[in-house]
Amino acid sequence: MAPPVKSGPRFDNMINVPKVRVIDDEGENLGVMYTREAIEQAQEKGLNLVEVSPNADPPVCKFLDVGKYRYEAQKKANAARKTQKTQDIKEVKMRPNIDTHDYDVKMRNVNKFIEHGDKVKITLRFRGREMAHQHLGMDLLKKVQDDVAEIAKVEAFPRLEGRQMLMVLAPK
Repeated sequence: MAPPVKSGPRFDNMINVPKVRVIDDEGENLGVMYTREAIEQAQEKGLNLVEVSPNADPPVCKFLDVGKYRYEAQKKANAARKTQKTQDIKEVKMRPNIDTHDYDVKMRNVNKFIEHGDKVKITLRFRGREMAHQHLGMDLLKKVQDDVAEIAKVEAFPRLEGRQMLMVLAPK
């Protein structure tokens, strides 16, 4: 089985058309010439012939230093990865009979997480007979939703999974 063909530029040993339009290393158009002749000219300059537009008629090729080209592409990819912001999911756990001060502390954390651009998963755990009063948990999650309405939107509405009720908030 042949290895998969990578998309991207084709290099001089992969160009299989008789004539190509050639652009030199300074961006000058050298015109249409035979592929073999173009490869020889590129090698005289110590460069490679790279097919940059294979769908054109004839295909467009350019004189490039492949090592430098790959280095620049890698640098560009690394710079893009550095500036990229990843969104984490932070979790805040509560109980249905949470005290007001504890609730305020949890909400301060929720606000801080959302301001940092992270999603927040609110987990409400029921124990024992609390399962009979799921409406209290639903009321608490509605209160959380109302308290963060200006800065966050509900991404996953409250749902019951076993003995826990979950809700996911995302920054607006």
